[in-house]
Amino acid sequence: YLLQRLETYDGVAILTTNLRGSLDEAFLRRLDFGIDFPMPEEAERLRIWQLSLPTAAPLADDVDLEFLARKFRLSGGHIRNIALAGAFLAAQSGGPIGMGDLVRACRREYQKLGKLIREADFEKYYALLKE
Repeated sequence: YLLQRLETYDGVAILTTNLRGSLDEAFLRRLDFGIDFPMPEEAERLRIWQLSLPTAAPLADDVDLEFLARKFRLSGGHIRNIALAGAFLAAQSGGPIGMGDLVRACRREYQKLGKLIREADFEKYYALLKE
């Protein structure tokens, strides 16, 4: 259906997907341009973490954004989801956003992605998942 609609459409269409490998070759041939956005590297992930947690948000002293950026190779959207979920967990407990909130939110995001929860990924923060 989409292919038929594109054939008759006379304007500019911008399409996005995170499953490019699942697209049919015939469909891809009809696209004039394709832009790949690679996963952010550690420094970029750190910056995304910093931007995802507003400066006005109360952060506990134990928050280790460098660890999160280093250990969890995630897209900006996933990082934003984790930061938001961590903020909600902190608000629910009535305290500042702590590392426990962020690692529990990270576990939830990993589960949504179908990734395994391994102690090696969370290292010293793994115990916080049990709280």
